[in-house]
Amino acid sequence: MPFASLNGVKLQYEVTGEGFPVIFSHEFGGDAQSWQPQVRYFSRLYRCVTYNHRGFPPSSVPERLEDYSQDILVDDLGSLMDHLAIERAHIVGLSMGGNVALNFALRHPERCHGIVVAGCGGGTTERERFEKDVADVVGLLTTQGIDAFADRYAAGATRQPYKRKDPQGWQEFRDALSRHSAVGSALTIQGVQRDRPTIFTLKERLNRLDVPTLVLIGDEDEPCVDPAVFMKREIPTAGLVVIPQSGHTINLEEPAAFNAAVADFFRLVEAGRWARRPVVTTKLLGGDGP
Repeated sequence: MPFASLNGVKLQYEVTGEGFPVIFSHEFGGDAQSWQPQVRYFSRLYRCVTYNHRGFPPSSVPERLEDYSQDILVDDLGSLMDHLAIERAHIVGLSMGGNVALNFALRHPERCHGIVVAGCGGGTTERERFEKDVADVVGLLTTQGIDAFADRYAAGATRQPYKRKDPQGWQEFRDALSRHSAVGSALTIQGVQRDRPTIFTLKERLNRLDVPTLVLIGDEDEPCVDPAVFMKREIPTAGLVVIPQSGHTINLEEPAAFNAAVADFFRLVEAGRWARRPVVTTKLLGGDGP
């Protein structure tokens, strides 16, 4: 089990396959193993890198809140690429990992061949409710522990489509969640998710982003629908895929659809055929009218 020592922590990672590198950045409710359906598919053609963020064993679990932020996770990703001698890669992220992929591209566009931003934008809308949910999660983790948290978190509304369609897969997700660190999870949800900029506040930077971008959502992932449409409108190089009757855990819930969309995106980017368009700020004749 390889580890990279960087930025004061050790990150556990795995490399599978050969070819152009693809790096997968996991969600708050997942870990490196959450990407197994993608690794099995893409490692036939690509060098696939999965890793556990700080706070997610067997990676280090710092015990200070100041050791957790979205900027720190972006730095960790860049340092891991340096450790693996990867100059440029496709970056694929889900939820928290999608935010990491997006913000890594905003800061280091030259290191991104293309980015996939999936299930991204929680906390952008209904902000007051989101901050209350974060406080509730921290309270649950610190008073009742990781198992009680896993029961409640896995039963959330955006996880119900997964449970409805694939009860066994959902149970495996819930069981994996119960093996996370209560300390790492509590500090991550505060320092990374609560304190990161919302998608709407990134508008001007998104308008300047020139990295090919695929935005992916499930249509029942309600907190991420408006942010996904916003990213599609504001990023000149963005395309949007909506997977029907699907929730937040789309890479596990609908792996065939997820993999097909990402594979098509890679193919077009590598052929130089992924389009860039101007950001449209007014209605045009020939579209919806003046």
